[in-house]
Amino acid sequence: MMTNNTPEMMNISLLNKPFDMEMKEVKVPQIGATDVLVKVMAVGVCGSDVHYYEHGRVGEFVVEKPLILGHECSGIVADVGSDVTNFKVGDRVAIEPGVPCGECEYCKSGKYNLCPDVEFLATPPIDGAFSQYISHPEGFLFHIPDTLSYEEATLNEPFSVGVQACKRANVQPGSTVVIMGMGPVGLMAVVAAKAFGATKIIVSDLEKIRLDEALKLGATHAINIKEEDVATRINEITKGKGVNYAFETAGNPIALQNALAALNNGGTLAIVGLPQQENIELNIPFIANHEINIVGIFRYANTYDMGLEMLASTSADLNTMFTDAYDLSEAKDAMEQARTNKSGSLKVMVYPNGKPE
Repeated sequence: MMTNNTPEMMNISLLNKPFDMEMKEVKVPQIGATDVLVKVMAVGVCGSDVHYYEHGRVGEFVVEKPLILGHECSGIVADVGSDVTNFKVGDRVAIEPGVPCGECEYCKSGKYNLCPDVEFLATPPIDGAFSQYISHPEGFLFHIPDTLSYEEATLNEPFSVGVQACKRANVQPGSTVVIMGMGPVGLMAVVAAKAFGATKIIVSDLEKIRLDEALKLGATHAINIKEEDVATRINEITKGKGVNYAFETAGNPIALQNALAALNNGGTLAIVGLPQQENIELNIPFIANHEINIVGIFRYANTYDMGLEMLASTSADLNTMFTDAYDLSEAKDAMEQARTNKSGSLKVMVYPNGKPE
């Protein structure tokens, strides 16, 4: 039963096949007893969305039937199931996109991001948030602090990856971190590293707009890899000591090798970005002789509440991230902008229920 003047029909944007997107009208989803119907107010376009749009797959995940993209999302509660206690109609919510089974050994040990049966928005065959309404379990919705906008709340998704990297690498106050690759995940990792107390945050990328943004968000040094040699510059900045932590967020094999080489004795390499190829040469004697730690990062677990609190209290101006805004009917244009305008766009936003005035 739909209450609160929720319409029966809604618009979605559907990816039929690579480069082919269309608007369709479908029924608003029914909700179960522990589900919440969310009117989606803002969705950030992620690199994985662009990858599905361009290639029809991301690694082992293949688009075999039309798919709704978008998983960095926030909205307003439109209806609640009969057993929902934590939310009421009108609440502003951030949506954690991955819903695990809750029963397997990974879920029970708190590592639910590794659940083999996780249902993750916009990961085939699960539909995402380029949709006016979505139904989502109460346990994976979070109240948005009053000081955060819907747009800023969507950043909690890429930010959570940065928080997970800081947790897995055990970033300590007063430390030095290098982050290679300043896409949105890399940029939000800057905010995360700063929140975890890193005092020297070195970043590298080849786009000036991204390096400038990193400095605005809290990086202390920016290296343009088109103009400077990364290894030499890190050596200069750290006075030959190297860094405590290196995050590779671009999925670039050379960046990964540079990240490893930048570490000091006992340093930690966090692999966040996904390269196209499976096997990459790494300097194994260096890893052994210097007791290097290597951690893989897959999404995040138990970060959403913490992430929203951190974003609400950061001194960084998160609004500088939002460079492009599109209505749902313009979703294809949004994907093209994110795909082709790396030198001008940071975070492309889609508004399923209309751009804000």
